[in-house]
Amino acid sequence: MEKLLYGAAYYEEYLPYDRLEQDVEMMKAAGINVVRIAESTWSTCEPKEGVFDFSHVTRVIDAMEQAEIDVIVGTPTYAVPAWMVKKHPKVLALTKTGRNLYGPRQNMDITNTDYLFYAERVIRRLMEQTAHRKNVIGFQLDNETKSYGTAGENVQKAFQEYLKKEFEYDLDQMNHQFGLDYWSNRVNSWEEFPDVRGTINGSLGAEFQKFQRKLVTDFLNWQAEIVKEYKREDQFITHNFDFEWRGYSYGVQPEVNHFEAAKCMTIAGADIYHPSQDLLTGAEIAFGGDLIRSVKRGNYLILETEAQGFPGWTPYPGQLRLQAYSHIASGANSVMYWHWHSLHNAVETYWKGLLSHDFAENEAYREAKIIGREFRELGSHLVNLQKQNRIAILVSNESLTGLEWFPIDADPANPGKTGYNDVVRWLYHRLYRMNAECDFIHPGCEDLEQYDLIFVPALYAAPESLLKRLNEYVAKGGHLLATFKSGFADEYVKVRTQVQPAVLGECLGVEYHQFAFPSNVRLKSEYYQALEGPVHTFMEFLISRGAQVLAAYEHEGWDGYGAVTRNHYGKGTATYLGCMTGEKTLDIILEDALKCAGISRAAERFPVIVRKGRNDFGKEIVFYLNYSPKVQKAVWQGKDTIDSCAGVEAVDLISGVEIKPGEVLEIAPWNLRILENSGTIL
Repeated sequence: MEKLLYGAAYYEEYLPYDRLEQDVEMMKAAGINVVRIAESTWSTCEPKEGVFDFSHVTRVIDAMEQAEIDVIVGTPTYAVPAWMVKKHPKVLALTKTGRNLYGPRQNMDITNTDYLFYAERVIRRLMEQTAHRKNVIGFQLDNETKSYGTAGENVQKAFQEYLKKEFEYDLDQMNHQFGLDYWSNRVNSWEEFPDVRGTINGSLGAEFQKFQRKLVTDFLNWQAEIVKEYKREDQFITHNFDFEWRGYSYGVQPEVNHFEAAKCMTIAGADIYHPSQDLLTGAEIAFGGDLIRSVKRGNYLILETEAQGFPGWTPYPGQLRLQAYSHIASGANSVMYWHWHSLHNAVETYWKGLLSHDFAENEAYREAKIIGREFRELGSHLVNLQKQNRIAILVSNESLTGLEWFPIDADPANPGKTGYNDVVRWLYHRLYRMNAECDFIHPGCEDLEQYDLIFVPALYAAPESLLKRLNEYVAKGGHLLATFKSGFADEYVKVRTQVQPAVLGECLGVEYHQFAFPSNVRLKSEYYQALEGPVHTFMEFLISRGAQVLAAYEHEGWDGYGAVTRNHYGKGTATYLGCMTGEKTLDIILEDALKCAGISRAAERFPVIVRKGRNDFGKEIVFYLNYSPKVQKAVWQGKDTIDSCAGVEAVDLISGVEIKPGEVLEIAPWNLRILENSGTIL
C-alpha cells in the first residue's frame, strides 16, 4: 500500500438525522482517509424483494470522493432482511438448540439455496453500483463469518457426502476411525446415518465441526469469486476475521480455519477488541495481529477496533494513540474504528464509536486528530512493515476442537476450566512480555525450517505425518518446545495406542504412561534456578528415554518423575513441558529455550514492549511501547543487522531527534517512541 489507512465504519443509515456533510468535515479534520460502509444494511439496500435502493451507499461514496476519502464496501450478507425470512423461514439456521429466530445478525444457514440466491443478487447489484467508483479501494466479504452452528437436513446430507469422499464410501473404516461401536453408535448404512447434533462421539462431532469450518471457507470463496467478476485490478478483497471471544478478542477462532479461509483474499483483515485503562497490555493487539499477519504471511488490515468501545473501555489519555501504533507495530497497514458515531438504539447502543451520542468533539476524537496527522506525516516510513521472525507457534483448529470435547482439566471437581486457547495464550503471553516476537504456523506449513524455534502448545489431535515432520525439523537442526497433551490423538481425535507422547517421543526422548491433576505439587531442579510456585491444572509423569531431565516433580507420591525435559536429536533439540506452571517458572523455562536456540532480543521487558520491522526504505523500525502509567526507560543499542558490533545511530520519527548508540530513551506514560535505524538492513 502507498499509505497507512486510518478510518472508521460509517453507517449513514443508522444516523438519527442527516449530518453527512458535518461528519465528512470532522473526518477530514481528524485525518480519516478511509471509511467502511454497507456491510450490515441489506434491508435498507433491498427493502422489498427485488426492489433495490442504494441511495445511502452512493450518497456516502459521492461525499467521500469529493473529500478525497477512500471507501471499502462490505457485502451486506451477514444480516438478512425480514421479507426473506417471512417467505423462506428455512434460511434461518437449524442448530443444536432448534431453529434460530429472526432478529439477531448471523442467524442464517450459509448453505441454504434461497439465502444464496438472494445473497448473490444483492452482491451483484451492489458491485454494479460501486466497483467502478474511483475512491472504492476494496471489498470486505461478509462480516466475521462463521457457520453459526448450522446443522439442518441439507447440511447433514452435505456432511454425509463429505464423509463418503473422506473414507471412500468405506463405512467399516469410518466406524473404526471414529470408534462408533461405543454405545451402539455404529452406522451400518448411509441411509440410516443419524442426526449429528446428538452425537456423544468426540471423533464424529469434531469431524462435523471441521466440516462446518469448511463451509465458512467455501462461503467466503464463493463470495470472492462473485466480487472478482466486477473489481478492478487495483481493488483488494478482504475479510474481517475475529477470534475466540471472552468479552474481548482472546484466542484462535474455533469456528473458522483462518489459514484456509484467507486463501481467497488479496489481503487478510481482522477485528481486534481488548480491555483498556489499567488492563491495557497490548497483548490482545499483538496476538491478533501476529496471527492474522501469519495467515497470508504479509501485511494485513485492522478493519475494526475500539475507539471508546464499551463504556468501561473509554481509554485514558494517550491510550488511543498507543493502541493505534501497537497495531502498526505488528504489521497492520490500517487502523479502523468500529465505529465513527455511537448508536442511538438497538443492541449495540452503548458500544461507543469515536464520537459519542452527542456527536460533539471529545477526548478520543481529539486524540484521533493527533493520530491522523502523524499517520499522514510518518506513514511512508511505517506502511508495509516486514517482519522476519525466528520463532513460530504452531496452532491447530483440530486440537482446539478435540480439547473442547476432552478438556485438559476434566476434573469432576473443576471441569473444563482450561482449554486449548488457554495453553496457547499461556505461552504467547510470556513470550510477548519478554519481547520475543513470533509468527504463527498451521499444521500444513511446509517451510518449518525458516524458524529456529517452534513452540507446539497442546497439539492434541494431529496426523502422524505432522508429528514425523516435527521430528524431521529437529533432526535438521531446529529447536522445538512442545507441551503436555501433544500427539495424544490422531487427526480424527482417536487416542493413539502407542506410548505417549506418540511419534513425537522420538525427538523428545521421553515417554509417559500416566497423568493427573496436580495437588500440592512443586518443581525441583538442579538445572534451572529459583523455580517458583506450584504446578497446576495438569501434569504428565515423564520417564526419560535419553532426554535430560531439567525439572522433576517435588511430591512424595510423584518423586522420580520428570516434568521438563530436553533431548538432543540429530542436529537440534526438543524440549518437553509436561505440566502447566506459574508465570515466573514459565519465564525461566522459555528464557532457557530461547537461549538454547540462539535467539537474542531486546533487554527491555513488559511494560516496555519492543516491536521491530523493515520498512520500504530498507530501514529497521523499532517501536518502544509503554503500557504503564509511569515513565519507563529503554536503551537504544544501536546494533546494525548486518554488523552486530557496529554502533548505528537512529532517528526518532516523531520528534526528528537523532539517537546515538547507548542512549537512554524516556517513554512517557501510555506513550511510545519510534526509531528508524540509519543503517541499511538485509
